[in-house]
Amino acid sequence: MFTRHTTLFLILWTTLLAGCAPAPAALTPSSANGVGGPSGDSFQEERERMVRQGVIGYGIESDLVIDAMRTTPRHEFVPDEYLDQSYANHPLPIGFGQTISQPYIVALMSQELGVSPGEKVLEIGTGSGYQAAVLAEMGMEVYSIEIIEPLAERARESLDDLGYDQVSVRNADGYFGWPEQAPFDGILVTAAPDHVPQPLLEQLKVGAVMVIPVGPVGGYQELWRITRISEEEVQSESLGGVRFVPFTRAEDVD
Repeated sequence: MFTRHTTLFLILWTTLLAGCAPAPAALTPSSANGVGGPSGDSFQEERERMVRQGVIGYGIESDLVIDAMRTTPRHEFVPDEYLDQSYANHPLPIGFGQTISQPYIVALMSQELGVSPGEKVLEIGTGSGYQAAVLAEMGMEVYSIEIIEPLAERARESLDDLGYDQVSVRNADGYFGWPEQAPFDGILVTAAPDHVPQPLLEQLKVGAVMVIPVGPVGGYQELWRITRISEEEVQSESLGGVRFVPFTRAEDVD
């Protein structure tokens, strides 16, 4: 009998294999017209196929998340050399040893946060800015931290150009969170530490959720949904096996 853990692992493994398949035919880029989606977007059909097959088809049920995935222009966050794979359901390199996460994982983590429009979310690992944009399309106030300065600058520029004014990007060590903006209604971590950072737990509201991959460098990790049920107690639920880039600390950055 398949468990939720097994099903997620099989989905991820299938997607990793899909990443080895030939790239789809090249697409014509277009620019987005701020929050609410691109105007005259030639990628709309590809994005709808991605949502239908790789988001809804993989079990995502939240209308808030599905609508955000339909609207967010992933191609605007993908390097030019991978533009033809913008809506393939696998991760893509963005430089500096980092990736833009596969759409399904972005949707899954966004859904598992359980947040509502108008709430405040902390993201650790801005990367390309795509996950932050999805959260913004969901109506969140987003505070996102990226330790690699060129990525932080590029993501900030992309988000600003697309009109995501409710996203703030900081270049810093995400281990310590963003204490002056705490507490948060949700925390989402897009890189894998070998343990859950205590400062992040302390910045999570009671009753709120953190979604975080935890595990060894270079191997598969476990994706956890951690709910802070009191000032001193948390409840953890495994969402299955995943593989993320390692959580980078200040001492790891040249």
